[in-house]
Amino acid sequence: MEFTMKKEGGYTTDFSYGRIDISGDGENGFKPVDLFVASIAVCSGGMLRKIFDKMRIDITDLHVAAEGERNMEEAGRFEKINIHFRITGKDLNTEKVEKAMALSRKNCSMTQSVIGNIEVAETYEIISE
Repeated sequence: MEFTMKKEGGYTTDFSYGRIDISGDGENGFKPVDLFVASIAVCSGGMLRKIFDKMRIDITDLHVAAEGERNMEEAGRFEKINIHFRITGKDLNTEKVEKAMALSRKNCSMTQSVIGNIEVAETYEIISE
């Protein structure tokens, strides 16, 4: 990746699927801290979705909510990221969902990259159709 400084502030980069603007103040692009939390949340959600498919668990929706807890006395360092999954489907088995979540956590590259430095707490709820 290469980033180009923007005159009005922040940086920009282009990917094959589009442009992304990043700005520490959030006025001229996405804030890096938000992208950081989003990358962990969406990696986890994407991996969980793939595992549901492989386990032939039929879901109709997978909503991911995430928030980070930061220590402002240590340069705003992330201490914990909370991820909550709302899994919608018919006749979802709790044991299988928990197994899928454990596999997702083990195989999500973003989560694995921060383990040992940042706590990643995952919770879920099942919404029956």
